[in-house]
Order: sequence, then structure tokens, then C-alpha cells
Amino acid sequence: IYKGNNMRSDIIKKGCQRAPNRALIYGTGVSKNQMDAPFIGICSSFTDLIPGHSGMRILERFAEKGIHTGGGQAFIFSVPGVCDGISMGHSGMRYSLPSRDAIADIIECVVNAHSLDGVLFITNCDKITPGMLMAAARLNVPSIFVTAGPMMSGNYRMKRRDFITDSFEAASKAATGEIDEDEITNMEMTACPGEGACQGLFTANTMACLTEVMGMSMPGCATAMAGMAKKRRIAFDSGVRLVSLVKEDIKPLDIMNEKAFRNAIKADLALGGSTNTTLHLPAIAYEAGINLNLDSFDVLSKETPHITSLLPGGKYFMEDFEFAGGVPAVMKSLENHLEDNITVSGMTVKEICKAAENYDEDIIRPVDNPYHKEGGIAVLRGNIAPGGSVIKQSAVQPDMMIFTGTAKTFNSEEDAMAAIMGGVIKNGDIVVIRYEGPKGGPGMREMLAPTAAIMGLGLTKVALITDGRFSGGTRGPCVGHISPEAAEGGMIALVKDDDKITINIPERRIHLEVSNEELEKRRADFTAPAPKAASGYLAKYAKGVSSAGDGAIFKRDK
Repeated sequence: IYKGNNMRSDIIKKGCQRAPNRALIYGTGVSKNQMDAPFIGICSSFTDLIPGHSGMRILERFAEKGIHTGGGQAFIFSVPGVCDGISMGHSGMRYSLPSRDAIADIIECVVNAHSLDGVLFITNCDKITPGMLMAAARLNVPSIFVTAGPMMSGNYRMKRRDFITDSFEAASKAATGEIDEDEITNMEMTACPGEGACQGLFTANTMACLTEVMGMSMPGCATAMAGMAKKRRIAFDSGVRLVSLVKEDIKPLDIMNEKAFRNAIKADLALGGSTNTTLHLPAIAYEAGINLNLDSFDVLSKETPHITSLLPGGKYFMEDFEFAGGVPAVMKSLENHLEDNITVSGMTVKEICKAAENYDEDIIRPVDNPYHKEGGIAVLRGNIAPGGSVIKQSAVQPDMMIFTGTAKTFNSEEDAMAAIMGGVIKNGDIVVIRYEGPKGGPGMREMLAPTAAIMGLGLTKVALITDGRFSGGTRGPCVGHISPEAAEGGMIALVKDDDKITINIPERRIHLEVSNEELEKRRADFTAPAPKAASGYLAKYAKGVSSAGDGAIFKRDK
């Protein structure tokens, strides 16, 4: 416990034997007086490559000011970031999910090698936030998170624009001649007007919201818009508060307990968040020593109402959500569903609920007037997915909640995209994309490109199932995370063209309508294709990663 002269960093700065260590620290510009201050890392994922991270330099400055105001000594270090949108639709997407584990490992290396007393994490996008949360749980060093905020909506022809609808889905319309080259250029130029995470409740903003609900960021942080003064104030206040967390010895595992994870799942379901949370929350929980699986999501989904209407499945943007009251207002609506717990702010969950205000009860509805009686995510099981699969049911049109279709099978995303854009897929079909799971991909690519193409082409009676995953921007009857995956010999590998598949969301069932005798025959004749990655990081990842049903994590007890 910090008592002026009893800190984690003492191992690198106290005693005559540490003269060489101190010499190097002085070499960075630290003053002699500051040598006795808590050493606080600012772990930033700043990069020019990603709009969600390109504005972080100023947040680093304000966080540093806050740390020094609180009495600490700040040190900035960096971790890499992969943009799911830029890596989408090609082999680069294979690196997105694996980067989550690399980020956690890099942070462990830096924080432990330099014996930091606390860490302020500046993050925003899809795999970076969960990777940092995994590291925080693993290290259990006082920590606080500043998510860099959502992007403002674009505007073209006096209509608000967003990244998914006005780039991915518009691309399909351009390919078929529905819109011309000038129109697609104007739409893509206005879809992302500046810094920030993409404008709907996609994975980045979903994880920011859940970080706040878990109690690891300050109230209001998740939806405070990128580039706004409010976000800078939050960064400053987070720096001041983190020094207090070090002095009070309040650590992530004091906050990220079973109550926090249950609260996060309930908020996720109420918001209608990204299905990627069924990968990320179990991975973070694993680092915290807590068992969390798909069943937890499904049980809570049946008792947690969906109370917002946010893009991609709804009508409101993240800026609307922010102005309506943000995450605290959602927590206020869910107060009777949430469990009290401490947070990094010093307020408890219930205190945050009571202090919050809801300024628009259509954007954030009370629980007795929900958009849907059940939560946003459903877990489906059946002969094709005995280990489970997930769907964002809040983004499925009512007439597709129960659907039997004809299988059209593809062993890669590229093959499926060619068929969709080539007019092969018709209403009544179920697109089956396999060998895209954690091991088979490897890396479990997001299938936003094919799902957006299907929507952009107006194929409203087409479903898609995959052992890969979906972007938080995916909408429609799309079932992902089919487990076991094809590369592990899962049933999805045995599906043939023209097989019938039934998706029944209300009954939580997905079934391949083929007899057991026929499936046994197919199994006997089955030969698995060669692995897609024979060397490098992806080959290493494929050997160690677990099933999507477990969160696609590396289990140290394997």
C-alpha cells in the first residue's frame, strides 16, 4: 500500500544498488523531487492509421496534466492498433482479433519490466479496449480507462451519414449501378468526418460503454464525443483520480468482480451491443479469474429488456445517445437490474444511477417501455452449433426471426463475396462461410463486407451463418461464432449446397436439416483443407487459441 515510501516502483528507484536504474530514469528528464512520486504509465494506442485514435495526443496531454496535478509522475508508452474497417474484406482482418492478445502481452511486458505503480489507459477501438482490459485484470495494478469517444455523424445532401450505411452498404449499390461513381465518392468522403470511433453502437462504442458500466472509467466517459472539451476534462480528471487509486490501493480486481461482469452483460443486452462482446467479456473475465460463457449472456438476455434504438439496427447515432444522458442514463433505467459495486470514480453503481438524468425517453427508454422485451443478443444451439452461436436479435427484422433457407457454402469470405456480388445468392438462401474461425481463419475475421453487401443489394430474405464473427455494424439475420468451428471438425464443415438450415431465434435453435446417417457418411468421407497460415504470428495464434464459444482466448492451463 502506498504510504509515501512504499510503492511498487520502489524496486527500481530505492537503495544504493539502484543507482544505475535511477540514472536512466533521470536520463528521461525526471527531476529528483519527482523520483518519490508514484510512477504512472499512460498506455496510449495513438496512431495516425485509425480515426478513433488519431486525436489521442491531446488526451495524453490532459491525462499527463491530471497525473502531475494529483502528485504522480507520468510516463507515456504505446501499443499498436488495428482498424477493423481498414482491414475489413481482405487478409489483413486476420490480424484484428489476434492483436487483442498481443496488446495485453505488450502491456504486461512494459508495466512489469518498469514496475509502474498505476496505468491510465487511453483507448477506443474494437480489439484495443478489450486487450487493455485483459492486461489491467492480469496485472491488477491500479488502473483507469479513458475511451477516446465516438465520431460525430457525417452529413451529405442534408442527411446525417454513418460509416456502415454510407460506405459498406453504398459500395454494393455502386457495384450494381444503383448509384454512380460521383455519388459513392461523395458518400465515402462524408461518412467519417473526423476523429472518433464509428458513429453507431458498433464494437468500439459498445466496449467503451461496458468499460464504464463495469466501473473502469469515469461516469460519462464512454459517450463523450471525440474532440470535445468534455473528453479532455475527463482525461484530466482521470489522471488526478488514478493517483488517488494508487494511494488508496484500489485495483482492477477490486472492481472487475462477478457483479461488474453481470452488470456489463445486462447493459450490453439493454443497449443492443455488438456480438463481439461475447468474445471480449469472457476473455477479460478469464484474466480476472472469473468463469464467463455464452450461457451467461443467454440467461440474462431473457430477463433484460432492450431499451435503446442505436445504429446499426436502430435510428439514433452515438451523439444522440450522449445528449440523452449516455451510459449513466441507461444505468438509471436499469437500476433495479444492476448490482451495487465500487467504481474507479469513487461513486458506487447505485450512486451513479441516482445522480443520472435521462433527457430523452425515446433514445433511452424506461424498462417498462422497451424496444424489445429481450436483450439484444441471443445464443443459438443445435446440431450445427452444439458449442453455441450468437446473433444480434435486436437487429433482425420480425419476419426473419424464424427462417428456413437453402445453404450456399463457401470456404472463405472472398468466395462468398464473389458469389453475392455476382448475383449467385437469391432470396431464400443461407450463405454459409466457414474456415474463418479463430483457428481456421486464422484470426476469426469479421464478415461485415458480405453482410453489408446483402443488405445493400436488398436481399431481405437471405441469412448468413459463419464460424467467423461479425462487426458491431452488422444487421440482419446473421449468425456467427458457430462452435465448434470447421477447422476443429465442427458440423459446419459438413454442410453441402442445397441443404436446408433452420434458424429459430425465439426458440434459440439452429439446425441443419440432414439425417444423422447422412452426416456420419459425410464425416467418414471428410478431408480437412490445409491450414491457411503456415508461419508467422497467425500460425502461432492458431495453435494456441480456444473456441469462439470460450471467447477465443489463450488458456494458460491448457
